[in-house]
Amino acid sequence: MVETKSQMLPLGTKAPDFCLPDPDGVEHSLKQFTESPALLVIFMCNHCPYVKHVREKLVELVKGYQERGVSVVAINSNDVDEYPEDSPEMMKEVAEVYGFTFPYLYDETQEVAKAYRAACTPDFYVFNDEQKLFYRGQMDDSRPGSEIPVTGDALQDALDAVLEGDPPPERQKPSMGCNIKWKAGNEPPYFG
Repeated sequence: MVETKSQMLPLGTKAPDFCLPDPDGVEHSLKQFTESPALLVIFMCNHCPYVKHVREKLVELVKGYQERGVSVVAINSNDVDEYPEDSPEMMKEVAEVYGFTFPYLYDETQEVAKAYRAACTPDFYVFNDEQKLFYRGQMDDSRPGSEIPVTGDALQDALDAVLEGDPPPERQKPSMGCNIKWKAGNEPPYFG
């Protein structure tokens, strides 16, 4: 496995707009979340071992924060021709099996990933009530094959802070995972 790190978009960046379909073809856009006290955007996919490593804990963690008003959306930007396990049909299946309580959207053009400077799966972004970037980075220190348990503590600290009106966490470590699977010729300048 080749590890790729988050690009660490500057804090305070306004959430880039998006309008993307879920596997049923229903469009979801950033505008839907303007009334939320916080928005968590997750770039993820189905096949990545790093995503699989945190998926169950992530679903559990997210439910608790949704009950506190946090909006959550996951986006898959991978090249599904090369990685059919990440196709919308398989996205729907994974969402059902793992009980996703948030929209899981397909970024076919990969333009949304580029707008967020997303680099790896999973890649996490927390925006405040003004949709300005408050946290970007890892869920926790756990990695596939490590003995460190999956806790979600870094992401929880950020979500707690944004909901309580505290300043952003000082320590924000990049997420690590598989690189987004860019379509040939569509790689962003920050890739590689």
